[in-house]
Amino acid sequence: MSTTPVHTPTVVLVGHGMVGQRFLEALADRGVTERSRVVVLCEEPRPAYDRVQLTSYFNGRTPDDLSMVEDGFMAKHGIELYVGDPAESIDREARTVTARSGQVIPYDTLVLATGSYPFVPPVPGKDARGCFVYRTIEDLLAIEEYARTATTGAVVGGGLLGLEAAGALKGLGLDTHIVEFAPRLMPVQVDDGGGAALLRTIEQMGLSVHTGTGTQEVVTEDGAVTGMRLSDGSELATDMVVFSAGVRPRDQLARDCGLTVGERGGIAVDERCKTSDPAVYAIGECALASDGRVYGLVAPGYEMALTAAATIAEEAVDGFTGADMSTKLKLLGVDVASFGDAHGTAEGCLDVVYSDSRSGVYKKLVIDGDGRLLGGVLVGDADSYGLLRSLTGSVPPVSPEQLVLPAGAGAPVALGPSALPDDAVICSCHNVTKHAITQCETLPEVKKCTKAGTGCGSCVKLIGQLLPEPKDKGLCACFSYTRSELYEITRTLRLTSFAALLDSHGRPEARGGEGCEICKPTVGSILASLAPTIGAGGYILDGEQASLQDTNDHFLANMQRNGSYSVVPRIPGGEITPDKLIVIGEVARDFGLYTKITGGQRIDMFGARVEQLPAIWTRLVDAGFESGHAYGKSLRTVKSCVGQTWCRYGVQDSVKMAIQLELRYRGLRSPHKLKSAVSGCARECAEAQSKDFGVIATASGWNLYVGGNGGATPRHADLLAQDLSDAELVRLIDRFLMFYIRTADRLERTSTWLERLEGGLEHLKDVVVHDSLGLCDELEALMAAHVADYQDEWAQTLDDPDRLRRFVSFVNAPDAPDPSVKFVPERDQIKPDLTVLTIGTRLERV
Repeated sequence: MSTTPVHTPTVVLVGHGMVGQRFLEALADRGVTERSRVVVLCEEPRPAYDRVQLTSYFNGRTPDDLSMVEDGFMAKHGIELYVGDPAESIDREARTVTARSGQVIPYDTLVLATGSYPFVPPVPGKDARGCFVYRTIEDLLAIEEYARTATTGAVVGGGLLGLEAAGALKGLGLDTHIVEFAPRLMPVQVDDGGGAALLRTIEQMGLSVHTGTGTQEVVTEDGAVTGMRLSDGSELATDMVVFSAGVRPRDQLARDCGLTVGERGGIAVDERCKTSDPAVYAIGECALASDGRVYGLVAPGYEMALTAAATIAEEAVDGFTGADMSTKLKLLGVDVASFGDAHGTAEGCLDVVYSDSRSGVYKKLVIDGDGRLLGGVLVGDADSYGLLRSLTGSVPPVSPEQLVLPAGAGAPVALGPSALPDDAVICSCHNVTKHAITQCETLPEVKKCTKAGTGCGSCVKLIGQLLPEPKDKGLCACFSYTRSELYEITRTLRLTSFAALLDSHGRPEARGGEGCEICKPTVGSILASLAPTIGAGGYILDGEQASLQDTNDHFLANMQRNGSYSVVPRIPGGEITPDKLIVIGEVARDFGLYTKITGGQRIDMFGARVEQLPAIWTRLVDAGFESGHAYGKSLRTVKSCVGQTWCRYGVQDSVKMAIQLELRYRGLRSPHKLKSAVSGCARECAEAQSKDFGVIATASGWNLYVGGNGGATPRHADLLAQDLSDAELVRLIDRFLMFYIRTADRLERTSTWLERLEGGLEHLKDVVVHDSLGLCDELEALMAAHVADYQDEWAQTLDDPDRLRRFVSFVNAPDAPDPSVKFVPERDQIKPDLTVLTIGTRLERV
């Protein structure tokens, strides 16, 4: 008696992006991978990666860091993945897919997740050398390589990806233009008011924005980009163009095999994501949903992936009928968010608007006549996005005015996440409710059990507010104390080593051990800041201290992404003599270093090999330079304008004050880096209000601002005191810095610390201005000890042969680089006469 073999159904997935990977995970969760053969054809040379975070590649993340596929996922679930082998044709009658490699794969179920492709306007010159799109990791690699020989870049498109592309070009050192056909930036997400706030902020960053105009032609010479002609008649000189003018559904495979597509593109699907062929599904950006829309965000794509997977698994499913298009992003360091009916299209709706042009903050809520929240736009401050989006469709428990006003500006009631109903969706990417999140104890548990917070990341802050306070607030697994508590223990008991602190106050299981990567640099910083008063030894790399430092402090230089180091001598207040400028130029020339004038008025030299650092610093120290501490969690710079000596608006000598402050606080180790500035008048040319402590001159003295931050989360500083004399100013800064060092958490900037500080600015004033805690004499004494004890770390290093032994690239070849490693040009600089000068080097394995 013969037996008929059991047929194993085959599911073929065409495309392996974020939505494709979510579909595979959903299949695995439902057990489909156990009873089916699952084959994936991926066009790109790597598995799915986080395209939302694509630009973070330029901030040091690698392609592997962006991967969305857990190690061993494919093997664990028996999934066959073919990268770099896209589908080229579909035979629906035979139910087969033919890949570029020639392999023919039969299917029972076919899922198209081909995504979208960048739209490039059909303008002359669009295919010239120097024209790019901004869509994949390969695009970014090509842009990065071409930018090495470019000086100016232009981005066509001022939407989400366009602004990200502009930020990338700016980060690569290019003068950057943004060309947007619409009358405002991000026209889909924000309104005119939000676009104006965004425009002001972006222009303040040094980018040039051209709205209300289109690209007519890309001008070329010898096949390469040299400029652009715009529809308003103007011209731009640029040698690089990045098109980011929107996307179109990738539906050609569907068209070729006769599937129904929309009039304007997109593979037509029903509520279960089935196409006109019931054996074929389409999900993500290639699909035209049953409501007639193509969804270009991650969250709707994930919903479609779950719908298709549930249908294939023969589970009951509501179906995909549309999705929330709310979005929150950080573009060029600026928070931008929109949710619900952001443009107020509902009949009879009303706007509630808060706008602060000075700080670049714009908030608009759209409500109906009954007070129901319909939507909104947030620019510059989107902290309340998660809460507001969850309240959309309901009448908030407080007035809409209170929802847009900033703290301290008339908002008497703070609305917390506890006001949200249990069924409020907190994570729209994975459709996770408040109830599901509150069943967990920690953020890692939330991510593991619900996947909330693993998509775009905009909900993470709100999730943290919903979770219970951690019972153990200890620094790490080695210490049950916070950083500020460890500071007090070390100061009071005068402990002079990490080992002594760990053995006496570490958790029992950690005593006698070596510590961890959290507590070692933290305690190292505490010991360094307290060294003058507890006798711990001032040199950062002596004895046990060396083992506590990270890579930068270990070599007294900043490691760059290519393995070389940068050298940053201190230039107090930005003031420098011609002789010292000549020395820097000679050092950069002789060692082949790339030079860059930083935003803090210093000269940064890149590309030094570790064994070259002592020779470089010998020449710099001999010329009178000292360490700029660019590698440390310490004072970086005190920037200044030219002040009353030169500027006709200046009312105080800002240069003199900046030099005095920088020399006073140089080498001061702190929980995080410190930046400062002194402006000679209210015109604020030194940008003092974006610094950890900033000083602005008045006709009556100095105004002191604290808690500013121009970094990833910009924050304007708060006025601590005004019309101060020189002595009063220095005394208050002494107190402020030492109180911060004493009470802040590890890696906590002054801006975050001030917002966390109970009582905020008023409490800080009470402590450091009015001495409410009786600490001021002690704080001033701590600073006086630091000032008296300061020694330049590089001068100390060069005077000690033992300390110099650490500066070798290869311990087995201390006198010469490894012959298998060569140093190649890192960046070409275009000189005014259009000749090319190669500067800087990078490591490359032969």
